[in-house]
Amino acid sequence: MKIHRLYADEKGESHFQDVEIEFKEQSRAGRMSARLPASGIIFRQVAPDYDLDWHPAPRRQYIVNLDAGVQITASDGEARRIGAGEVILVEDTWGKGHLSKALDGKLRHCIFVTLD
Repeated sequence: MKIHRLYADEKGESHFQDVEIEFKEQSRAGRMSARLPASGIIFRQVAPDYDLDWHPAPRRQYIVNLDAGVQITASDGEARRIGAGEVILVEDTWGKGHLSKALDGKLRHCIFVTLD
């Protein structure tokens, strides 16, 4: 299972990385990763015309899109479409940050799993 990661380098530029989630357990219920620490959960509804200028992430967090996607542009110029059902770990909490824009004019529901 792969997820997206957005992080800031030592100069404050943001970049994407693909992260492979390793499965540690196998049971009749399926495969599971190791248990990862988290500090909270936030439910969010985002307007269809969402278009946020350059900003760093407010905290380290996983974002899980439930029913629509978002386009994220890193400061190095790479843009990714993070679709419904996809997960991104945002860790660019300083530096230039990133752009965020709604896709396809759809209302988006997502879950933030906070790490700090």
